[in-house]
Amino acid sequence: MSWLVDNMQWVMLISGVLTCTMIFAAIAPQAALKSMFGESLDGPLAEIVVRNWGALIALSGGMLIYGAYDIEVRPFVLTVVGTSKLIFIALVLSQGGRYVRRQAGIAAAIDMAMVALFAAYLAATP
Repeated sequence: MSWLVDNMQWVMLISGVLTCTMIFAAIAPQAALKSMFGESLDGPLAEIVVRNWGALIALSGGMLIYGAYDIEVRPFVLTVVGTSKLIFIALVLSQGGRYVRRQAGIAAAIDMAMVALFAAYLAATP
């Protein structure tokens, strides 16, 4: 576990950069929905909700990057971002296989690995 504690800055930086890629949803909401879920939502409300979703995910990536450099906020950042990722994973899995075989399934698997690393770090530090 000391390897993880010693290298958590890099884990958080890589996780943060990967998470920030969802800014794509704020810029191109319909393209993001199509690539993630293979479906789209129509109308101005969908544009608002998906753009906001993408911005919030990118902000959580920014939190990870910030937490990589500020050790005092790491537990808070890892807890908030980890919880958000767990909710996303649960929502994707709640749809059965509908989205698991799409990019959303890949994102959920990567998020699961991140959450496992976050939890291991939190368990290994006082």
